[in-house]
Amino acid sequence: MSNAKRFTRSILFVFSLLVAGTMSLRAQGIRIAAAANVQFVIRELATDFEKQTGTVAELIIESSGKLTAQIEHGAPFDIFVSADTNYPIELYKKGFAVEKPAVYAMGGLVLWTLRNDINLSTGTQVLLSDRVQKIAIADPALAPYGAATVTFLKQSGIYEQVKDKLVYGQSISQVNQFIVSGGADIGFTAKSIVLADEMKGKGVWTPLDSTLYAPIAQAAVLLTYGRDHHPAAAAAFYRYLYSQQARVLFLKYGYLVE
Repeated sequence: MSNAKRFTRSILFVFSLLVAGTMSLRAQGIRIAAAANVQFVIRELATDFEKQTGTVAELIIESSGKLTAQIEHGAPFDIFVSADTNYPIELYKKGFAVEKPAVYAMGGLVLWTLRNDINLSTGTQVLLSDRVQKIAIADPALAPYGAATVTFLKQSGIYEQVKDKLVYGQSISQVNQFIVSGGADIGFTAKSIVLADEMKGKGVWTPLDSTLYAPIAQAAVLLTYGRDHHPAAAAAFYRYLYSQQARVLFLKYGYLVE
């Protein structure tokens, strides 16, 4: 066989591997368990990833605590995108994650209302007003943003004064529903929510002093289910989550990224 033919066969072999790898990614759908605060950005990330690879990502949105419990009970999720680092670390220690979690972004809290008669110019002091009877927060036992809210209220020195006004959502999604539906007068939610196109122009919000609550470092893990059932596609999305393209989208939604 001539050197030219050997070279041509080598090129064709390499090309066939690349095509096979791409087809493998396209053939595999993946399931991403994502914390409620990332619901809008993760949808945009999944759409962009599908355009690049052809791989469809099904999104399961819930509180980080509930998703962690589901994973521990065998839920077939490939990747877990949490609202903190503690839940992913817990999964890694128990053998549900391939490697130690890595932080993909830092989240922030905001105070949000759709009520025209509630003035946010005074900051959290508005919570003491008689106009505010119900304050929505995420369940601190399930949602890291809820835990951060309780810390913020205590550090602000008003927790005892407002604790009887608090109404708890199982996740940030439910908190948002309370606020939008009027089930709560005001609420604490993620900055990423109010910056989403779907929420722009709805009510008014104000960012909160991040020195009054622990930094909301958000981490993700590639789960062992993903490694075992969809290794190429799951690993590709996990890498994409930390890419420059993803970084741009996280910044768009108000997250801080390194």
